[in-house]
Amino acid sequence: MHKKILLAYDGTEEGRVALLECADIAHLFHAETHLLAVMRMPSGIFLADGFVPDAVMEEERQLVQNTVDNGVALLREGGHSAHGHLAYGEPVEEICHLAAELKVDLIVLGHRKQTSFAARWWKGSVGISLLERAPCSILVAVGC
Repeated sequence: MHKKILLAYDGTEEGRVALLECADIAHLFHAETHLLAVMRMPSGIFLADGFVPDAVMEEERQLVQNTVDNGVALLREGGHSAHGHLAYGEPVEEICHLAAELKVDLIVLGHRKQTSFAARWWKGSVGISLLERAPCSILVAVGC
């Protein structure tokens, strides 16, 4: 039985599909829901001195925090117990870390089907690498 669910959420169309799936499961099992957005450190914004300007990081952090807040609000509007989390780093590491820390029973994430071989080859998949490292079951909600 799923008592705690962790939704890895990025605000995309696929993320919203995952959010709806998560809401259905949370309702069915009366589960506590945790929504996590992970902020990657964008390599392109490093300056010659090796640091990221505070204003750039704060703007990005606020955008990601808004994504978390909106997702939590949607879950709460549906009557679910939802908590938001924001992490910095690599998504798979941060998802697994929080899942273990919270002792969740299920991780939910969205997935976009790649249409070309090149897209699958060059772009890594959080879902695939998460399968190898997750401390619990995973539900992958597939967007169109």
